[in-house]
Amino acid sequence: MKRHLAAVAAFTAIVAWAPLAGAASAPATWDGLTRVASKKFDYVYLLPGADFRNYTKVMLDPTEVAFQKDWQRNYNDQQVDSMSRISDSDAQQMLSDVQKGFEQSFRKVYTNSGLQIVQAAGPDVLRVRTAVVNLNVVAPDTMTPGPSMTFSRDAGSASVIIEVRDSTSNALLGRAVDNQVLGDTGAYLRNSVTNRADFERVFDQWAKISAEGLAELKLNSPVGGAVAAKP
Repeated sequence: MKRHLAAVAAFTAIVAWAPLAGAASAPATWDGLTRVASKKFDYVYLLPGADFRNYTKVMLDPTEVAFQKDWQRNYNDQQVDSMSRISDSDAQQMLSDVQKGFEQSFRKVYTNSGLQIVQAAGPDVLRVRTAVVNLNVVAPDTMTPGPSMTFSRDAGSASVIIEVRDSTSNALLGRAVDNQVLGDTGAYLRNSVTNRADFERVFDQWAKISAEGLAELKLNSPVGGAVAAKP
């Protein structure tokens, strides 16, 4: 199940990614990139003529994470018991956990797919920047004392943004955006354990699609400029 990207602007560290925020439809071009057809990500943009064949290694930037706009305030407004509310420290810990889990998924999947991860730039190194935005957790599980159970059709939702650049020149080569509802498999009991499993499952899925996409780009380089995505 998909949801339109609604708050990419929350990802303030990379302001160039903001134009898709709230867009009813994605533009045909973006920062010199051309939109191409994709069956696995909502939006994919590539630099026409980009050649990925020389890249044999990747350098992963720290993942940036942002909640859906006003998520913490809206969640707390719905809580009758003050003990169930999310504190600022709770929210920061959740962002840290998501960042750690996402980065672990990408490192694991990339390594298993044969991609060598390095720490320094080089002519054969592709720089990969990632972000998890629009993060919405239905049942954050604050470990409130006493009996408390939350049932929900899904665990929450999130959007991923993946950007690739040449590591030496910082030239922008591609960008992808995808939105997912997590764990939408039924009205199940939700807690920190089930949340973690659902989010990790989607993180692994995004990492796998990304790694496979990089392999396909190497096989099909240079990128053609005439292949545009269908609406």
